[in-house]
Amino acid sequence: MTSTALRLRCQTRAGIKVLEGLMPNSTIADLVVEVSRATAIPAGRLKIKLGFPPRSIDMSDIDRSLSDLQVQSGDKITADEDMSLTNSSSSTPDQSLSGSRGMSADSLLVQQLTSRRGVLQRKVVPADNSCLFTAINALMTDGTVNLSDAGELRQVIAGVVCSDPETYSEAFLGRPNQEYVEWIMNPDTWGGGIEVAILSDYFQTEIAVVDCQSARINRFGEDKNYTHRIFLLYDGVHYDPLVLEAADGSGKILETRFPSDDEDVMQQASDIAKEAQSSGQFTNVAEFSLRCLICRTPLKGQGEAQQHALSTGHDKYGEFRPQNP
Repeated sequence: MTSTALRLRCQTRAGIKVLEGLMPNSTIADLVVEVSRATAIPAGRLKIKLGFPPRSIDMSDIDRSLSDLQVQSGDKITADEDMSLTNSSSSTPDQSLSGSRGMSADSLLVQQLTSRRGVLQRKVVPADNSCLFTAINALMTDGTVNLSDAGELRQVIAGVVCSDPETYSEAFLGRPNQEYVEWIMNPDTWGGGIEVAILSDYFQTEIAVVDCQSARINRFGEDKNYTHRIFLLYDGVHYDPLVLEAADGSGKILETRFPSDDEDVMQQASDIAKEAQSSGQFTNVAEFSLRCLICRTPLKGQGEAQQHALSTGHDKYGEFRPQNP
């Protein structure tokens, strides 16, 4: 019989986080990694309590399964940061476990967790209408965010489209080829599926787009047998890169490109998608604000944008964030 994934509520000082993706046979170490990722509390300072009344989980055996602790889907756990515990940054990840006698349970936990590969995390880039290009460029350059490089990727796309008007026809692009070329070079215009597909081919890399609203992962270049894959998080309007960070909470980026057969990272991406969907971390495109870049008219949602385009012929829009009164 196939085990069913657990859905746990994690109470923190910042509110409730939903943990999904853990299984009954997941270990205490797996739980710590997931809670640390959701709360941004370093593993070495994490205190987790379970049950009623809440009792601290014994960290002396981090390979103990959640089923042994009688953890069930729907259970509530409490997570807090204990500043008196060992700072995770002071642990030595490469120290062998055989030489760890005499270490405290908390230090041993940190050592074991930091020796693991890492945790997939969102790296936020500016919402400047070029987020797709900035995010992809960051993933292809080991996590370096360089806003000036977005224009270069726009040029790459424009060159590909312009050089192949038969493939990139008006029917495919939704506008004449040359008009599209001018449109994509405008720094205020957004990128989407067409641009992701072109950049996947250009970099010879599969691009997996993690959709927060549907919890699906749309894979561009999946059928091309590319050897590597990168991940983007899409909330309905904005793209951010997903990078693998050290599990010790230090924020150190370990990897941004992954082997295309890496199922561990794919599972982490799937968990992120489910968590984002369940906690409402996405933009309802029927309600979000944007502005016509031609006449500067503020609009709400795709419906108003389409109506405005029909009545005025204007077709250039950018994200608009009204100032709070």
